[in-house]
Amino acid sequence: MKKNKFYHNIIIIFCAFLSSEITFAQLGFCQGNSGDPIFVENFGTGLTDTPLPAGTTTYNYANGADPDDGLYTVSSNTDYFDWFDIQDHTPNDVNGRMLIVNSSFSAGEFYRTTISGLCENTSYEFSSWIVNLTPSSGFCGGGAIPVNVRFEIWDNTDTNLLASGNTGNINSTNSPNWQQYGLVFQTIPSQTSVILKMINNGSGGCGNDLAIDDIVFKSCGDFISVTDASNSTFISLCSSESPYSTTLTAIPDNSVFNDHFYQWQESTDEINWTDIPGETSDNLVLTGVTTTTYYRAKVAESTTNLSNIDCITYSTTYVISITQLPNPPVIECWEIATINDTTCTWEITGTQPAEPTGLECWESTNFNTTTCSWEITGTQPPEPTGLECWESTSFNTTTCSWDITGTEPVQPNIECWETATFDSTLCVWEVTGTQPSEPTGLECWETATFNTTLCVWEVTGTEPTEPTNLECWETATFNVSNCAWEVVGTQPMQPNVECWETATFNSVFCVWEVSGTQPPEPTNLECWETTLFNETLCEWEIIGEQPINFIEEFVNFCENEDVTLQASTDIANATYLWNSGEMTEFLTVNAPGTYTVVATDGCFTTEKTINVELLEIPVIVDVQSDGNDIIVTTSNTGNFIYSLDGINYQSHNVFFDIAGGKYTIYVKQIECDEVTIIEHLHFFIPKYFTPNGDDFNDTFDLKGIECFSSWKVYIFDRYGKLLYSTVNNLVSWDGKYLNNPLPTSDYWYLVVIDGQEFRGHFTLKR
Repeated sequence: MKKNKFYHNIIIIFCAFLSSEITFAQLGFCQGNSGDPIFVENFGTGLTDTPLPAGTTTYNYANGADPDDGLYTVSSNTDYFDWFDIQDHTPNDVNGRMLIVNSSFSAGEFYRTTISGLCENTSYEFSSWIVNLTPSSGFCGGGAIPVNVRFEIWDNTDTNLLASGNTGNINSTNSPNWQQYGLVFQTIPSQTSVILKMINNGSGGCGNDLAIDDIVFKSCGDFISVTDASNSTFISLCSSESPYSTTLTAIPDNSVFNDHFYQWQESTDEINWTDIPGETSDNLVLTGVTTTTYYRAKVAESTTNLSNIDCITYSTTYVISITQLPNPPVIECWEIATINDTTCTWEITGTQPAEPTGLECWESTNFNTTTCSWEITGTQPPEPTGLECWESTSFNTTTCSWDITGTEPVQPNIECWETATFDSTLCVWEVTGTQPSEPTGLECWETATFNTTLCVWEVTGTEPTEPTNLECWETATFNVSNCAWEVVGTQPMQPNVECWETATFNSVFCVWEVSGTQPPEPTNLECWETTLFNETLCEWEIIGEQPINFIEEFVNFCENEDVTLQASTDIANATYLWNSGEMTEFLTVNAPGTYTVVATDGCFTTEKTINVELLEIPVIVDVQSDGNDIIVTTSNTGNFIYSLDGINYQSHNVFFDIAGGKYTIYVKQIECDEVTIIEHLHFFIPKYFTPNGDDFNDTFDLKGIECFSSWKVYIFDRYGKLLYSTVNNLVSWDGKYLNNPLPTSDYWYLVVIDGQEFRGHFTLKR
């Protein structure tokens, strides 16, 4: 695969385990659109060395021996002296051979060949791959003579020099590095062949040893884009929108050609192309397109060259993609089928009318597909007649029938003086009769009661007896209003007494007498005790507990360290007792747990609880790259802080927006000195980039990939066309193809790192 031919600078990659220097010093390539190769020299394949054809070189063939100064060989390996032992450059070439040259002590021509079948008045691109076989760490060391080659293109008479250029010094490197060089030239009238010469500019000696492979000649033309009136290169339609018409225009960038002659072509599979008769202008008018079709233009600098495949280039391809609409679907009476041109499908809308609800029990429904509506049928049963006056009817929706309810009114209970008669007109019982009059003029203690047996009033009652045995303070009076004797008078109020006192009423003197003595207060109390008389229990209570001051303290200590605990207290001359048995004020421990100590002077006591927690050394179990973030995971927890340089720490375990590369991760307890360290190779593939010239995210970079031993990167468009590739070089794509900015879209990548493939896509946003 070719290296990017637009690199003209020196790139140096540094990594903890990889270092190489790659220099590009190209002579010039076709700045437009290159055609298919019309001449290729890859020196064949095979395990046996072979000589070049006679007249191809002025050097002598090594013929199986080591190629010393001034000798050459054509071989599939370079295992000579201390040179790099490499394979040829041709991709996928098994046992491929290359031209291996040990330069002569004096400068001069070492290779020439004639290329025939060219077209007159046509621009061509010559290119070749060269590698310096002398390692910088080899026998020659820093004094190794660099490779320096001159390319010359002559006319077939070997008298007119059409183009030339020097590679400049190709210095020794730590690892082999194939590099591509090229020349652009134009044939003159009546010229159909040229002579290629390769000349050694340097001298022989220690160094200036090289291999050459893949010599290629291609036609060189403008980059020609094909767009429609809306500047589009692709149109996607549904067959319902066809036939389709548009006008295409071929637009050259004028980087190579002075004149342009066109022949438009069309294809149904983008593989087999057919010329469109008569379409030779820069515009193509299309009408009546009903199927997917691809269009492009063959372009030549003269009209006579249009029919020669070695003299033409092609424009970009314009695609009209047409999707066939399916047959209309079968639908219900309430549905409507419409075409969605965007998805090229039929969309069915509509909802069957809702079935009626709230029907009577005798009603039923049936959907009429002719009128596309629900029909309700049924008749309510007739109501019954000939009912009694107390009967009524109601329709039962559960049984869907009439229910007759009602009961003849019950004859009422009547008094002895009453008579009951049923009135069928009013449907009620009628009661008549009058009770005998109640007697009057009764005493307050008398009561009149009606005797329902005899049906007469009876008078009963006895005057109340005057009460006796009154208290000394009471008197009795008969109240005719309430017909009772009333006793009036109030006992003298009992005095308030203490709990130990007793009040006794003297009925002789009609007064209260108080007696009793308060219990004595207790003595011989402890220093923390006091007395309080309980009026409820009527006794002295001794209150107070020995004062104990409870203190809780939290102490942290770092792993592999000790911590000293102190039983601090305000009690003077205190004695101490730890739960571990020690009787000192200070206690040194190296294990987490709960420690208690009691300090006392016999009266005042302090009990202190000290919770000792171990601050564990962080244990890193995983470091992952999530996009351009780095996430650190530990198996234990704590007040951890995190760093990428061991100096600047953060409290969060995620490092955001970190460039790719190899990093050392530092994790520690914020209160401790011991640090856990792990190395992490941070590599990620960006999901998008924005080549808009703002110097932010302008290139698609794969930073950190240089820290692997080998890698290959390929970028394609949606049709699988290769836009960019590189092998074992820094990855930085500017979103251009043939020096032209590509549009906003998704692009696909294939990244091969140490033999493992990664496939996916990213977005180019403008």
